[in-house]
Formats: sequence, C-alpha cells, structure tokens
Amino acid sequence: MLLPLMPLLRFPLAVTPLLMSPGPGSPKRLRTMATIGTHDGTFHCDEVLACFLLRQLPRYKDAKVVRTRDPKALATCDVVVDVGGEYDPGRHRYDHHQRSFAETMHSLCAEKPWVTKLSSAGLVYMHFGEEVITSITGLGKEDANVTTLYNKMYEKFVEEVDAIDNGISQHDGEPRYAITTGLSARVGRLNPMWNDPDQSGDKRFWKAVEMVGAEFLDRLHFYWKAWLPARQLVEMAILSRHKVDESGEIVEFQAGGCPWKEHLFTLEETLSIDKAIKYAIFTDQKGSWRVQCVPVAVHSFENRLSLPESWRGLRDEALSSHCGIPGCVFVHSGGFIGGHSTRDGALEMARRSLKAAASQCSVATA
Repeated sequence: MLLPLMPLLRFPLAVTPLLMSPGPGSPKRLRTMATIGTHDGTFHCDEVLACFLLRQLPRYKDAKVVRTRDPKALATCDVVVDVGGEYDPGRHRYDHHQRSFAETMHSLCAEKPWVTKLSSAGLVYMHFGEEVITSITGLGKEDANVTTLYNKMYEKFVEEVDAIDNGISQHDGEPRYAITTGLSARVGRLNPMWNDPDQSGDKRFWKAVEMVGAEFLDRLHFYWKAWLPARQLVEMAILSRHKVDESGEIVEFQAGGCPWKEHLFTLEETLSIDKAIKYAIFTDQKGSWRVQCVPVAVHSFENRLSLPESWRGLRDEALSSHCGIPGCVFVHSGGFIGGHSTRDGALEMARRSLKAAASQCSVATA
C-alpha cells in the first residue's frame, strides 16, 4: 500500500491579516485558518521542507503560508520558520540564522547522537517530527516504531538538508567531484533565473514544496513498509539464533532478499550480543539456499569469517565431494557466499566453516 500523497498544489498563498474584520453589528469572528510565515525571495530546501512538515499536522493542514520579511506580518503568524531571527519553540519561532544559534539534535535532546547544526527543517522536525510520522502512517503515539522511523528519517533525509543549508561539508579538503543532483540543489534550481522577468517565485515555491513533500513521503514509505519489516525480521533471527545452531554464530532469515546487514550491526549493539554472528542463511529468488558471511562492517568487503579457502571457486559435485556435503551448488572465489540446494545443507556449510576455523585456531595456539 502506497502512502497517499497530500494535495500539495492546493496550498493557498496569501499575506493577509489573520483576524478577519467583523462587519457592522456582526459578532467578532476569530481566525479560522492558521498561518505559517517564512521569508520571501530565494527559497531553499530547509524552509520548503519545514512548511511541508507542518502541513502534515491536523492543526496546520489548511494553513496559509506567508512569504515575507515584514516583521509586522510575521508577528501575526502562528508559526514562523527560517526568518525573524528567533528560536523560541514556546512561541513557535524556528529560525537558525541568528549569531547565537548553535543547536543540534544532540544539544536539544541528549539521547540523539547527531551534532549537525539544525536548519529550520531540522528545528521543525525536532519538535514535530514524531507527530508528523504518526499523522502520515497512522501509527500510535506510543508505538516504538514511531521513534525508530523518526530517527531514520532524520539520519537519512533531514540531516542532509540541515548540513547543506548551514554550509557544512561532508568531508575535509576539496571534493573530487561535484554532486548537483541532490534534493537541495534541485530545489535551488526551481527559483527564478536571474534574468527571469518574474522574480516573485511564489508558484515555483509551491512546486518545490510538492517535490520535497513527495520525496519525504516516498522515503518514509520505504522505511515504514520495507526497511522496518526487514529490521523486525533480522531481530527475530538474532533472538532465535541459538535454535538454529547452539554456537549462536549463525542466523537464519525467514524471507530471502531481505536487506539485513545494516540491521544486524545495529541490533547486535542494541541487544548487546557478545559473540559476533559469522554467517546468515536464507533462500534466494529461485528457492535455493545461500550461506553468506557477515562482513566486518556494513560496506566492507572483508568478512568476519570467510568460507574455507579450499572450497572457494568450486561448484556442484566437485564442491560436494571436497567438503563432504551432498547437494552443494557453489562457493564464490572470494569466499563471502556459497549456495546449497537445501536449508539443512546451507546450515551444514556454515557449521563446518565454523569448525574449520576453530580447528585452525587450535593448531595455531598449540
């Protein structure tokens, strides 16, 4: 099920007083529509994302957005982002340009590890992110998955926006090449060109909101519907690993194709796994079984424990005869993955690899 996209292009634009003037003899009418203030002129990804996030909340879903730098107009707004020179969550002022501002996720919430200086997007996400996620997904406020998704969306989506807007490089020194296709760059290109007769940019701003919002929803949908179920599957495999093999060093995934490496490293730390997991077994798309080595790090090509050297590059009967396990399919020449026609055979390949490594250790220490 895809997440429904919000009707972004219907967002109203206006710079008008929030209190409607009552007519003669009519009762005083309170404002019926909330207002979000941000700056006019060139727009950037951070305030575009901040406005989108706020409009995912029930109380701001029909909010007007006022694009102005007029202090009097901004003072009438319910929320002000990326302008005004104030960070005051009690009054819903979320600017980061003032000289004194140096807040990060970690400084505002000590349990969060990120130390990138926040932009208006990060500030809004800091204060409203979990509520945004519950509003979009329908998950309950107390659901632990909300916090998991909140953390992941900051790490993989919002933090990049914060860093780019604040001019924080990913690395030291000169980059080897330029990246010009990122979200912030694409938002920037939606601004009017320098020689465009129409420099107002209001229609272009909403096009940017539509684009950024669609990407936020798409990313959240992935983490909610694919990444999170994979995490749950890996967690179950880790918790039940001793049922697979008493060593606790082999995990079995109940669904093939699951992206497991990132989750395994995170969960080993979260669950305080003291004995590192060496192998994972799972089915491939054709129903055969795989035994794969756990790398030393998520993106590393080095394994915690490779399959035996003498198995590598062998296939089918030659491999089965050599290792004494009928039904073998292959072992890659790099020693990081092997195949078997059955679940028990793949498990036996992992077990014998553990035994072979243990024997080598015994010989080395004798």
